[in-house]
Amino acid sequence: MTVGRVGAVGVLPEGLSEAIRGTAEDIAAVLRAAPGGDGAVPRSAWTLGEAAAHLAQANALMADLAAGHERPYGDGTPGSLAAANERALAGFPERAPGPLAEMITDRAEAFLAAVEERDPEQLVVTPLGALRPAVLGSYLLTHMLGHGYDLALAFGRPHMLDARRVGLTLPFMIEAMPRVTDPAAVAGLTARFAVRLRGGQAFGVLVADGAVEVTHEPPVRPDCTILTEPVTFLLLGLGRVDPWPVIARGRALGWGRRPWLAPRFPRLFRAP
Repeated sequence: MTVGRVGAVGVLPEGLSEAIRGTAEDIAAVLRAAPGGDGAVPRSAWTLGEAAAHLAQANALMADLAAGHERPYGDGTPGSLAAANERALAGFPERAPGPLAEMITDRAEAFLAAVEERDPEQLVVTPLGALRPAVLGSYLLTHMLGHGYDLALAFGRPHMLDARRVGLTLPFMIEAMPRVTDPAAVAGLTARFAVRLRGGQAFGVLVADGAVEVTHEPPVRPDCTILTEPVTFLLLGLGRVDPWPVIARGRALGWGRRPWLAPRFPRLFRAP
């Protein structure tokens, strides 16, 4: 089974609205049980309150974009997006988990209402370039899952990632990969990767001396095939876990003519 064959209901693919709504509610449940927003977020310079505030702001941004409003937000590079995040947080003082929980869910609902009014083929200008509305929804889900994972980990709560939700992030991940390539990491590299998620979804990544192409079908003769659990794939892609411990625990496997490329693969990209 390959990526991008999910049936559609309305503008968003089947199951995506429910995944966005459910993820927002899961994040809100973590925040409602939180004692405060002053604690640290793993692998981040943000406090818990800052991470939650960023989620509330990002959901509002996505809702505005879905409604057709222009919202300049960096130039798509990781550095510019980080700077835009810091400017936005500086102008938004709310850090209490309870109010932010309500904002996250309310703005997710605002996105869902707005996106269903769009032409499915009309591109939307986003911080990572022009995307179809369905891919914008996948972007929103991906963003919430990454930061929701951080918040759940910080509070010692179960995270909200599962195979179904991860599968719905793939349309965005496939479009985003060429846009978030690390130029230094791909310089001089020529390789053909087949990436397979346990459960059937698969795609290809072709690297040729600084240029990256992502295909909906894996290459016929890959240099390296990577097989990974869906949740592990997303955590690797978002920079939440390191490749070597994941490989050591058997959650990701690599084989082919150049199997040593498997642990290098996640480092070819810089999550914004």
